[in-house]
Amino acid sequence: MKIREQFKVLIADDESSLRSLLREILQDIGLQRIQEAANGEDALQMLRKEPFDLLFLDIKMPKRDGLSVLREMSGKEWMPRTVVLTAFGDFSIALEATKLGAFDYINKPFNIEEIKKQAEKALHLQELEEEVKVVRSELSEKDLGERIVGRSEKMLEIIKTVGRIANSSVTILVMGESGTGKELIARTIHRASGRAAGPFMPVNCAAIPETLLESELFGYEKGAFTGAGARTVGKFEATKGGTIFLDEIGDMTLNLQAKLLRVLQDHTFMRVGGTEPVQVDVRVIAATNQEIETMVKENRFREDLFYRLNVLKLQIPPLRERREDIKDLALYFMAKSTKECGKMVRGFSNESLDLLWGYSWPGNVRELENSIARAVAKTASSILTLEDFDLPKETVTQETIPLVPLAQATAEVEKKLIQQALTACDGNQTQAAKLLQISRQTLASKIKEYGIQT
Repeated sequence: MKIREQFKVLIADDESSLRSLLREILQDIGLQRIQEAANGEDALQMLRKEPFDLLFLDIKMPKRDGLSVLREMSGKEWMPRTVVLTAFGDFSIALEATKLGAFDYINKPFNIEEIKKQAEKALHLQELEEEVKVVRSELSEKDLGERIVGRSEKMLEIIKTVGRIANSSVTILVMGESGTGKELIARTIHRASGRAAGPFMPVNCAAIPETLLESELFGYEKGAFTGAGARTVGKFEATKGGTIFLDEIGDMTLNLQAKLLRVLQDHTFMRVGGTEPVQVDVRVIAATNQEIETMVKENRFREDLFYRLNVLKLQIPPLRERREDIKDLALYFMAKSTKECGKMVRGFSNESLDLLWGYSWPGNVRELENSIARAVAKTASSILTLEDFDLPKETVTQETIPLVPLAQATAEVEKKLIQQALTACDGNQTQAAKLLQISRQTLASKIKEYGIQT
């Protein structure tokens, strides 16, 4: 409630009637600290003077248009979450606004519920950020070294969860594509936990041959096999009091899965060739880029082990699903690489940032880090430009539109079109059907299908 009372909104639009309508809509959900600007220049002056949490920004305004305001704000600490108001169907402007850091966009004439939804979403993120600030400060006190970078809703939720679970001993399953940062998440949890003084032991289950993995994890007794000249401690035993990170757990054989299950159940294991159980105090964090639930159904992964590992699951999103984090990550990796190379690289050209924003990043954060490290190493300039990057041109998305299933994209556009038509026709479905050039029956069916309120 406190955040709602303090939440500040700026409405920048040259139409006084529209500003008044937006004010009424926002007041209806309990927002009271609302200011108005009739043009882009006034909006910028107000934004520079005092902080705002949310900005509704019209694109076509006198003195300065909305895109000019966005360019001026882009990358600044005082830039609020910005919802762009644009003409219906003007997707190129909406796309440009998104690349400049806009939170979202709404087509005119807008739907009242859509305005409320955007404001509530911004409020939710503000609350989440306040919680994450506390978590970040607690984590930073533990000298974490590499840090989790991101301000997208998905990453904020993950950071919040990390802070909440770090001090427990609960087993964690981290899922996500290769290169999304699963090991970084595991290291952060370890360093922020009560086990930080103990070792962190990463084990890549896919990189160790199946015949060696058991002895690697659990150790072996003298004479257990040819060449076993002395008792050898395995990773579990060496990690006593710390955290073991089992990466690519989906590649573990069913036989070895059964032995791992015993460790999770009673904290004991047998060395290869051993006859006495070994007691161990270790926290287990497992990770995979495979669909474990599917593997369980296909009897390729033990169901009982899955439930033991899946006490708490963290799903790390691929970079293409959190594009708003790309710029922050790029700046972080640039600073890291310049320090390592001893260079004085200060930033990116607008064109290179557009390239990074539009690329699909199949290798995720790891690929972004490597690309920037190469660019910093080879550049002779203080600004990274297009020429410094060697991203495969055939995989760069020319329209820089986030990849979603075609059916989903079609449904979203269709729903927006119907909502816009109904708004333009004051809810008259017959007129809206004529406007959309479909039958009244088809429109009614679509309204029901998409759950559109009329």
